[in-house]
Amino acid sequence: MKTRIFVTLKNGVLDPQGKAIHHALEGLGFQGVSDVRAGRLIEIEHEPGITTAQLEDMCRKLLANMVIENFEIEQKG
Repeated sequence: MKTRIFVTLKNGVLDPQGKAIHHALEGLGFQGVSDVRAGRLIEIEHEPGITTAQLEDMCRKLLANMVIENFEIEQKG
């Protein structure tokens, strides 16, 4: 099985990487973009027996900083 985990900064947390991307987009002439928030994608290949609860535990203990980040799990068969 393959699981995708999307890790993003919580609302209200300063995102300097997102600001830099936004500034670069404006510099390249792209108009109409009001804000950019950057995150990361983690793909995990695993046995079918891994539960959603175990994946959430992985996120809370290692993959996401729960103080400043949120995570979303997307499982594929």
